Formats: sequence, C-alpha cells, structure tokens
Amino acid sequence: MSDEDYVYDEDTGEWMSTSDLAARRAAADRIEVRDAVGNLLSDGDQVTLIKDLDVKGAGQTLKRGTLIKSIRLTGDAQEIDCRFDGIKGLVLRAEFARKR
Repeated sequence: MSDEDYVYDEDTGEWMSTSDLAARRAAADRIEVRDAVGNLLSDGDQVTLIKDLDVKGAGQTLKRGTLIKSIRLTGDAQEIDCRFDGIKGLVLRAEFARKR
C-alpha cells in the first residue's frame, strides 16, 4: 500500500490519487487545435492555405497553396500565430489551413 493521498473528484464521482487528479486537470486545460480537415496541429508544424486570404493592414493577399512554416499555437482553439515574408504578427484561423 502506498502513502499517496487520495481525494474525491466531484466531476467523476471517484476517489483518485492526487497525482492522477493533477494529470487529468492538466490534460483538460490543454487546448486542441485542428486544421480544416481535422488534423491535430502542434507548435512547429507547417501548414498550407486552402483559401485566398486578404491580410488586413498589409495590403496584400495570401494565395491558396501558400506554405506557412513553423506555426505557433495561441491559447485559442481556432488561432495560429505565424510569420510570413513581409508580414509581422500574422494570425490565421485554423479553418483556413491544412497540415502539410
């Protein structure tokens, strides 16, 4: 028998160890970002645009098929932070990107 503390989790109605409860809560806090076809995205992935996008403030259009390298995930489930030549602080919606 281990000396680990057990607590009652009101969400599941079960007794569980404190380490299991902490791991479950950490996993629940993590946000999954999925692209237009449902692939799971992570930091550093490359994505391809599936639609022509007008970039506000830059006066330019990113064409369909443009490759965006090294994306970063934000705290939002639908936003991707990335960098493109000539455009700083570009934030894309995940619904307009497909994982490469």
